[in-house]
Amino acid sequence: MLSKLTGFWSTDMAIDLGTANTLVYVKNEGIVLNEPSVVAITNEGGRNKVLTVGSEAKEMLGRSPGNIEVIKPLKDGVIADFEIAEEMLKYFIRKVHNRKTFTSPVVIVCVPSGSTSVERRAIQESTERAGARSAYLIEEPMAAAIGAGLPVTEPSGSMVVDIGGGTTEVGILSLGGIVYASSVRVGGDKMDEAIIAYLRRNHNLLIGSQSAERLKKQIGTAYPPEDGDGEKVEVKGRDLVNGIPKELLLTQRDLSEALSEPVGTIVEAVKRALENTAPELAADIVDRGIILTGGGSLLDGIDKVLRKATGLPVTIAEDALLSVVLGTGKVLDEMKKLEKVLRTAY
Repeated sequence: MLSKLTGFWSTDMAIDLGTANTLVYVKNEGIVLNEPSVVAITNEGGRNKVLTVGSEAKEMLGRSPGNIEVIKPLKDGVIADFEIAEEMLKYFIRKVHNRKTFTSPVVIVCVPSGSTSVERRAIQESTERAGARSAYLIEEPMAAAIGAGLPVTEPSGSMVVDIGGGTTEVGILSLGGIVYASSVRVGGDKMDEAIIAYLRRNHNLLIGSQSAERLKKQIGTAYPPEDGDGEKVEVKGRDLVNGIPKELLLTQRDLSEALSEPVGTIVEAVKRALENTAPELAADIVDRGIILTGGGSLLDGIDKVLRKATGLPVTIAEDALLSVVLGTGKVLDEMKKLEKVLRTAY
């Protein structure tokens, strides 16, 4: 009875703790927060003090003075800086759970399928210390599949490819469990790095990660244009030869060349998953195809590349960017029915 009452008063939430963005879903309310996973800290008297979190901190990336450090606490889908990640979680949980209630929320956090037990334990402990009454974990491919509306609890195979900021998760699911999962540490961030490396190597131009991300969103493509060079866009950066700022005109063909390596890694991961699939499940996947979710699935032509490589139908989920948090939220809303997909680290 008491647990029912405490549950009624607390703001239970589902968190997609992503490398690029953190999204929070509140029970019976939907998505209430979508902010970049970035923290700005300042050093005062030898102690780190959090200055700002989220969008404001992201604006400071690459532009901050010496006394302010801008940190992305998650790298490749896992926590790289525990202290800062905990502060960020605290900030987001308090921002959402701002009622003057005496109960703490139940929190479900999404973790990459390739994360180790140590990494999972760290995420669960950080969540509990940040103010959760109890914390549960859910694997990313499972959350993405539920969010994309796939029938994960039925005895038929579904395949989901979730291309996030830090990792790409490939999962084959059936009967509420993960039959096969692999996680490659390639995502939106590696695509940005590939663009930076390409410009440095081929044009002696140095650009920042924000500019690379902007380029990727504007004219980034996984599939080279069939005729000509496609759209063009100007990029500004620093000339590595004489050290002065310069402008350059880039085409879609340039970007497809720059992104060929990270895209190739994703294609290989998908092929490997299909090779490891049981025949019955493979037959289901032929019928149902592959579902793409995550921000990386919005890269132009990625579905075309995968279709060509596998010969299977490839569809991009309706709310690709939100699939993971919507799936985690659905588990929170229907806890009794979908309880078996949840995990704990201890």
